[in-house]
Amino acid sequence: MSILSKLSFKDQAFKLREQTVLDATTRLLASKGFDLMTMDDVAGEAGISKPSLYKHFKSKEDLATEVMIRLLDGALEYLAALDAGLSSKERLASLLEWALRVRLQGGLPFLPSASAQVKEMLTRSIRYVTRVYKLHKQMEALVEQAKTAGDIRSDLPTDVILYAYYSRTCDPAVDYMKDYGRYSDDAIVAHMHAIIFAGIGGTGQV
Repeated sequence: MSILSKLSFKDQAFKLREQTVLDATTRLLASKGFDLMTMDDVAGEAGISKPSLYKHFKSKEDLATEVMIRLLDGALEYLAALDAGLSSKERLASLLEWALRVRLQGGLPFLPSASAQVKEMLTRSIRYVTRVYKLHKQMEALVEQAKTAGDIRSDLPTDVILYAYYSRTCDPAVDYMKDYGRYSDDAIVAHMHAIIFAGIGGTGQV
């Protein structure tokens, strides 16, 4: 039985409306970015009144933080549900595909890491920081295991591999391929997978 089904009808309606608000916020963050998004935008996108919105979230900072927490929870849940028989490299590849498809469907918020305001906002949330740390440690372990198995290059530092991996989820090349190259989502995922795991060097080149 799901947690939602255990709630009263009133509480269920509240939770469902909250998810609608977070979905709307995600779309706005993906299209407009944090700086341009307003609470009026969110209320309009979610189809609720502004007073109703404030019953759920007090500010756009709270909204954006909750959206990122939900995204991290999704990544952690996805990793946990993967087939135990998959290799570490296959797990890394599968999570990358999940993240790219979430982004292509408008589900990955645009929160630039260079923004001091966004960094400060997110690091104030213990719930967010805890999830980031948990996911990063799991990813770190997968990279180390894949290195040991000889499935990815062992001469590159683990953090360099991880930073390159993370950057693919927000790589503007995805948007260019979608908007100007007219590639399908499947093709974009395949191309990004090839770039991160095989690179662009020819045979015999590093």
